[in-house]
Amino acid sequence: MRRVAALLIVASAAALAAAGTAGATNECRGFQVCVPVAGPWVLAPGRAETQWQLSCPKGFLVGGLDAELTRPAIDLAFRATLGSPVNPGISTSTAAIFLGRLTLGSDPAASFRPHIGCIPAAGGGQRVPTALRLFPPGRPTVVRASQIPAQAGTTHRIVRGCKAGEELVSASHAIGFADPRPPTRRLAASVHVRGATKHGSVTLVVHADAAAAGSRPVVQIDLTCAGGS
Repeated sequence: MRRVAALLIVASAAALAAAGTAGATNECRGFQVCVPVAGPWVLAPGRAETQWQLSCPKGFLVGGLDAELTRPAIDLAFRATLGSPVNPGISTSTAAIFLGRLTLGSDPAASFRPHIGCIPAAGGGQRVPTALRLFPPGRPTVVRASQIPAQAGTTHRIVRGCKAGEELVSASHAIGFADPRPPTRRLAASVHVRGATKHGSVTLVVHADAAAAGSRPVVQIDLTCAGGS
């Protein structure tokens, strides 16, 4: 099964004091202290990019990444910030944003399950300032993600917006199933989402059919916001 290559991290050996373990995936390989975090199965059925944010526990940074795919034609990447060395606090932060799309064929149940390995936040790198009035690549936007459980046989209307003083740049949503097994086509078709953006806020109408019972479906809304602190 195809995997996303684990992110290479330069970490201080002094900060690594206890052992952490990962499962069959490799997001924690090479770290003595690592908390593995697994996301749900996220639908990526077509050419449009699906985005899913997965967060570390408080006090930890993303140190490694991996994923499970139901189809080898799913192209999967993650969003990072430029910098050297590749290091927590420079290339990664407390969460990772996975970007997936199905590049060949058609499969409404095509999905990926993201994994992150979280390491202690102490020891993140810093940038070296330059003498010229230039700006290094940074984080001009922030992704504000929220998750809404979709209960079988119900319809929900959800409105989300950026924080005060911020401007909405873009918005997306994704459907996930918190089940050890990837979703079947019937299950993938059981959750329906309609969305609209107006006056800087996003409204989603989420409906889950009876077929979704027991699968713990969740809809994640990702708002890319600019102008905040």
